[in-house]
Amino acid sequence: RENFIHLCNPHLEKMKEDILYHFALGTGTHDFPALFGDVKFVCVGGSPSRMKAFIAYMAEELGLGGPGCDYPNICAGTDRYAMYKVGPVLSVSHGMGIPSISIMLHELIKLLYHAKCSDITIIRIGTSGGIGLEPGSVVITRQSVDATFKPQLEQVVLGKTVIRSTNLDEQLAKELMQCSKEIGQFNTVIGNTMCTLDFYEGQGRLDGAICLYDEEEKLQYLKNAYESGVRNIEMESSVFAAMCNLSGVKAAVVCVTLLDRLERDQISGPHDVLVEYQQRPQKLVGYFIKKSLGKV
Repeated sequence: RENFIHLCNPHLEKMKEDILYHFALGTGTHDFPALFGDVKFVCVGGSPSRMKAFIAYMAEELGLGGPGCDYPNICAGTDRYAMYKVGPVLSVSHGMGIPSISIMLHELIKLLYHAKCSDITIIRIGTSGGIGLEPGSVVITRQSVDATFKPQLEQVVLGKTVIRSTNLDEQLAKELMQCSKEIGQFNTVIGNTMCTLDFYEGQGRLDGAICLYDEEEKLQYLKNAYESGVRNIEMESSVFAAMCNLSGVKAAVVCVTLLDRLERDQISGPHDVLVEYQQRPQKLVGYFIKKSLGKV
């Protein structure tokens, strides 16, 4: 059973029914193996609209749908998260920040377990701030690091600090990098991703409501991050990596950079350019999925 989801929770076996409250799904009301048993690829991202656009893109790429097709939200009974499915691909929104994606992942991992899914690959696609990269570059995460550049997630459980590894699947990262070379449409690098608890002070911005450091201190911090191997900054990768590791799931993080934080703090540029940037991770992951299914 090594290719099946591993649940690090013996208490679940004693439960007659498992209610995935934030998905509005439950084992007593839904047939998980029938609904999700064929899933092999799960893609997660912050925005519900982006994840709906991704599933429409995948449907067309896999020949399972076309323009004008509608893809219902499986989690329509709640407004917390959105979930879409086409063929072996599941697309789920996770909101913004570690707490939001953590809640979603607890229920997603249980969903995949109850559905008896095997050989699952989970990929987070999203946007980020780059460090020393041209805007529009795509970063495939080697490992997620915290704001002190350590590859770990520090979490308090029952009043005690627990440290969890945030390494990601090295072979999967290499396969994604090879896919980007085959596409040949945009710059892609493998590097460390810094995961912060905040968008403003936590990422060294000068434009928040509170800022008690100067520009020189900010730039020195970002340069230190670059020298440690960090190439982009976002707010979800650490808990994503840690939870996928504990569940025995192959995982990757693929994020496009919308700006170079060594140059500026605020995202600017034409709307159509930013939209095209945001499509780059889905193009890369879509190509990877097609290649994995022998459709390239």
